[in-house]
Amino acid sequence: MLWSLLKILVFVAIIALLALGAGFLMETSGGVQVTVAGTEYTLGPLQSVIALGVLVVGVWVFLKLLSLLIATLKFLNGDETALSRFFDRGREKRGYQALADGLMALASGEGRLAMSKASKAEKLLQKPELTNLLTAQAAELAGDTRTAAETYKKLVTDEKTRFVGVRGILKQKLADGDTETARKLAEKALALKPRHEETQDVLLKLQTQAQDWAGARTTLTAKLKSGALPRDVYKRRDAVLALSEARGILAEDATVESQEKAIEANRLSPDLVPAAALAARSYIAKGKPRSATRVLKKAWEAQPHPDLAAAFAEIAPNETPAERIKRFTALTKINPQHTETKLLVTELNIVAEDFPEARRALGNLAEIAADARSLTLMAAIERGEGASDAVVQGWLAKALNAPRGPQWVCDNCHHIHSEWAPACEFCGSFDTLSWTKPETPEISSATGVHMLPLIVGAIEDKSEPVDDPVTEVSEPVSDDTETDMPETDSDEDTIEGVSEPVLEEERK
Repeated sequence: MLWSLLKILVFVAIIALLALGAGFLMETSGGVQVTVAGTEYTLGPLQSVIALGVLVVGVWVFLKLLSLLIATLKFLNGDETALSRFFDRGREKRGYQALADGLMALASGEGRLAMSKASKAEKLLQKPELTNLLTAQAAELAGDTRTAAETYKKLVTDEKTRFVGVRGILKQKLADGDTETARKLAEKALALKPRHEETQDVLLKLQTQAQDWAGARTTLTAKLKSGALPRDVYKRRDAVLALSEARGILAEDATVESQEKAIEANRLSPDLVPAAALAARSYIAKGKPRSATRVLKKAWEAQPHPDLAAAFAEIAPNETPAERIKRFTALTKINPQHTETKLLVTELNIVAEDFPEARRALGNLAEIAADARSLTLMAAIERGEGASDAVVQGWLAKALNAPRGPQWVCDNCHHIHSEWAPACEFCGSFDTLSWTKPETPEISSATGVHMLPLIVGAIEDKSEPVDDPVTEVSEPVSDDTETDMPETDSDEDTIEGVSEPVLEEERK
């Protein structure tokens, strides 16, 4: 209503200006004198303006007639489309102008206006391969998903625009959360354009979410061949996929095949901690402890990690603490100054009840790199050396509020994981988990002090308690100190993580 009123006002204003201009010209003296064939014609100001307009129109008509004459001559000479092109030229010009206006409206975020211009362009141009794409994108912008879906289906029917149509429907399925259909569409789109990087990334993400590891490895190879992925990154991610495939097979109890996949994953990326640990366990299952030792030593050289120590302990699960310390020397002499190496040596000596050596191995880690693990080990050392309950409880109190230490952290969203995974469970990013100290609030991990039972072996139940000062760490805190030590799950887990391995050795 307001727009119609505005147009009426503009029209009235234009008429008033024209009338004012005509009145001004009529009152103006002078004019234009034209001599034709000896006859002189004098035109007033208003007549001169009218004559100029007639002249311009006459020239335009003359040029049109000349173009029609030329088209007719071409038609008579055998060009059957000359006349049709002449009459279609104006329509095409208006159609392309409407198409250009639609693109500008789309870029400006005006979805409804873009749809209107696309419809006008379709009527004038009769070229759906151009106008359908504009219509689909304009409908998406305007929130008309039904029209967009119908238009994308039209694009799929044309071989020239099939990829665009499939990609458009793929984006709609992703927005709707239909990942299974989206994965099939992504596979179809990649078959149409194998070198399309965006489609490769989308398909790889969908395949990892669906745990289609074999398909993901094929997509990863396509990225390498298209030049979208460096070879070193490809080798690393291929190892991650091979490892994920091996873990899946292991869950299905296909032992032989899982062993081969795990060894392949370690061969592709020897520094990948989960692959090295799984490959070592595969060698252990095959009765090849030397191969398992070689794999773990190489991985420990790249990055010391509790999972590697746990796998190394499984090579000889029934050895004594002294024998274990001696055998672990092959591992601990590599990167001896690394924090993880020092913590491992400390744990081994605590299990062997060599507390002075455990203190020397731990050094000042409980002060300069204080975390829950180092502080708990310090509490175990103090208990083993006969310190008072107040001293032990002081270290444990510090451990309750201390950071957990390195965790599996997503480099993309910084989400913390309790165990390694090929993709982040929060943001879905592939191969972004790193073993590092998180900058965000932390969660409990399956590693750290909880790794001690893996190093010592299974804990046997005994009916008779052992009267020894070392085992008192696992006893309840006395009533007079109950207010200083709040009863939390973290406290219980921390105490048990130290006391149970030591208790087991005492029982033996």
